[in-house]
Amino acid sequence: MLLSFWNYIIGLVSPKRLMPSFLNFSTLKISGCLFFIFFPFLSFAQQSATHVSGKIVDASTGHPLSYISISFTGSKYGTSSDDQGNFTLSAPGQFSRVTFSYVGYQSFVKTITPGQMNELQIRLQKSQTQLNEVKITSGKKTKYRNKGNPAVELIQQVIDHKKQNRMESADYIQYDQYERIGLSFFDIPAGLMNNFLFKKFKFMLDTTPNVYGLKPPILPAYFNEKFSQVYYRKEPKKLIQQLNAQKGVNIIKFIDTAGLDIYLNRMYGNNIDIYENNIFIISNQFLSPIADHSPDYYKFFITDTIQQDGKKLVELSFTPRNKGDLLFEGKLAVTLDGRYAVQSCELNVNKQININFIRTMKITLDFQLHPDDKYYLTKSDVKADFGISKTKGMGVFGERTVFFSNYKLNSPQPASFYDGRELQTAPNVALQDSTYWLSHRTDTLTAKQNEVYDKVHKLEKMKAYKTETNLAYALTGGYIPSFGNRVELGPVGAIYSYNSQEGSRVQVGGRTTPQFNKTLYLQGYAGYGFRDHILKYDAAAYFSLNKTQFWRFPNDYFKISYLYDLGVPGENFVINNDQQALASFQSGKTDYWLYNKIFRFEYVKDFENHFSYNIAFKNWNQQPAGTLQFQYNDPAGTLVHNLTVSEIDLGLRFAPHEKLLQGTESRHTIHSKYPIYNLQINQGIKGVLNGSYSYTNIGGTIYKRFYMSQLGYADVKVLGSYLIGKVPFPLLNISPANQSIAYDPDAYNKMDYLEFVSDHYVGFNYTQCFSGFFLNKIPLIEHLKWREYLSFKALYGGLRAENDPQNSAGLYNFPIGTGGANGTYALGHTPYMEAGAGIGNIFKVFRFDVIRRFNYLDHPDVSKYGIKFSFGFDF
Repeated sequence: MLLSFWNYIIGLVSPKRLMPSFLNFSTLKISGCLFFIFFPFLSFAQQSATHVSGKIVDASTGHPLSYISISFTGSKYGTSSDDQGNFTLSAPGQFSRVTFSYVGYQSFVKTITPGQMNELQIRLQKSQTQLNEVKITSGKKTKYRNKGNPAVELIQQVIDHKKQNRMESADYIQYDQYERIGLSFFDIPAGLMNNFLFKKFKFMLDTTPNVYGLKPPILPAYFNEKFSQVYYRKEPKKLIQQLNAQKGVNIIKFIDTAGLDIYLNRMYGNNIDIYENNIFIISNQFLSPIADHSPDYYKFFITDTIQQDGKKLVELSFTPRNKGDLLFEGKLAVTLDGRYAVQSCELNVNKQININFIRTMKITLDFQLHPDDKYYLTKSDVKADFGISKTKGMGVFGERTVFFSNYKLNSPQPASFYDGRELQTAPNVALQDSTYWLSHRTDTLTAKQNEVYDKVHKLEKMKAYKTETNLAYALTGGYIPSFGNRVELGPVGAIYSYNSQEGSRVQVGGRTTPQFNKTLYLQGYAGYGFRDHILKYDAAAYFSLNKTQFWRFPNDYFKISYLYDLGVPGENFVINNDQQALASFQSGKTDYWLYNKIFRFEYVKDFENHFSYNIAFKNWNQQPAGTLQFQYNDPAGTLVHNLTVSEIDLGLRFAPHEKLLQGTESRHTIHSKYPIYNLQINQGIKGVLNGSYSYTNIGGTIYKRFYMSQLGYADVKVLGSYLIGKVPFPLLNISPANQSIAYDPDAYNKMDYLEFVSDHYVGFNYTQCFSGFFLNKIPLIEHLKWREYLSFKALYGGLRAENDPQNSAGLYNFPIGTGGANGTYALGHTPYMEAGAGIGNIFKVFRFDVIRRFNYLDHPDVSKYGIKFSFGFDF
């Protein structure tokens, strides 16, 4: 309490100063001495704020009470007690009463002294229950039924009244939103703490026992606060969030901070709405206990009836019918005033749920009755901890707390206001001082939370921390900071690879960083194959108009590049060639190769709404290698040494509501329910820089993930292309194939490289992940937490006579399927089809798929079945 108060005083006296170093001392004796030294300042500061702290216990048992709501009566300021019943609440103003409330306990109002420190010991009485009699009718266990069950009848009333109880039923709503999210490591092994790499950072550890029930020591890693104003319009629907202030610290800066904030907010429930049928949290979609069909998946029980503040409430407990499904367990407090609204709820997950790494999760939502007779959300709190083992060892604990206050109903802004972006940021959002935060925090930070800022600032000044952060950056991001962070060497993953054309290949590369120049970025690599004895290379220069790295959002740059490298037909070369197409492990024979020389000059532009375009000039020279030949279909069978084309390319992309996790090499879209559209137009120009052909190729894709609640999710992609003009087979649409043993979701996994070409096609890809819905119900298997996958891919297209070397002169012959070669064929009237069935989450990381090819089985060296493998970490 004393330390929290001292933090507040320092903020008043000198807002720009950091907290004094004595906050790291552990003895109360030293802090007490300093209290008397600074007593005159304390007396002055107390005139402008009111402070309460203390402990809350059950009046009957004396046990500490956690998650009790505490607020200055009639104000927006509040907090809640921790696992030990302790609390601290500070706010500017003269408050004379503080209210304590929680479902199941009688609300209690305590009179306090305004503008001073108040130390309180609170004993709460349980509410009177109306269930005074329990009758045992049989010694046998009664089978649970929905029919005739009063708990199910009550939950059905809640479901039927959802629409009128939802906040969104108002035409216009405006409110303030204060949120904070923290991430910490706990139960850190003694060997790691005493390691020479970590020993010097021990001051960061929190050794306080029983913080949220976690085993110390605890290492704070990330802490972020935001204050926003939110504006909602019902028709047409629009929600605008205006970010007014933000502050935070992050010791794991080798991970993208902005992307981490987005990911953590999404993982810990960016917008938890109990009235939605499904709640998205921990990268999964859970069925709400008040979803329209929730009685089919949950069991409900009336466990208490409560009198609280003169209102009758019923406590409904619920549990999953199947413990492994994506369902909650917990309790709801439902009003009996005819509204059947949810006043509060607690959502937990059981230990048998099919989610990886999660040990515990607890969600609490509190609602308050407003003048329009609706219960509006006032607080949302999500706590979850994770670990490699679900029972022991080091783990990660995260908490996201959001307060909603100052609701204004049906007070619309000017119509033009709602034309703005959904997420808006005020100027100088990160420059608000401690006085601003003191007046805008709906809650009060604990002493430990306050200390995080100073500890991290101290850590960031240490040379050893910077060195070890660079090491972690190299291990996780693939690049090694060098030359004073002005240059990064890598990517590390491309140092060695193997393929049948080059044999063993080694590669070195690097790129410049903003420390070198914020406008000019350079990147390149050099690789050497020990079988073909040829040096490959790539060099690129970026001129950034918005001083943003080219791998970050938003892009706004010009780029010029030249590449000479090996690839397989159908591969799209980009500047970040990481040799994924030259996977060292292949199924079947891969002997069709191309040596490519590509010059590109392009402009790339991203917009805030995630519409982007790029326009480029490309000159591309292809030289066949391996058993691949470019041979005219003339009587002499004339061989062509290489093929050169020049193109003007235009790419368009639109990903509405897209959220990104930005890595060190590329940006990764965080999956959501919104589609992603791509359109690509390539115009060949004959006669420019030895360009041999004139043609137009138009292609596009639409991708969308469909969330299906308990049935998992489905990834659907529709694709198509049409080529106008007469061209040889290397310039046709080469169907994306995959002969590696790794599963590729965007390729045809039983198709050989260069097996099919076409000048027009449409395709359909479908992958369904059932998230263990069926396997969770099979005895013995259910404990393995495996997950089911089904996939289906179809490609339909053809080749016009003008592009078929058997019907038109002046073209290249298709490679022939003899001597172990696969051969090349026109995509016929019968669509190519394959399907797969897979089991994932094996040992939490592995997946295998059995792929079945349905047709074109008469092609050389084609098998009907194949097995593909993949691995990755997922919740």
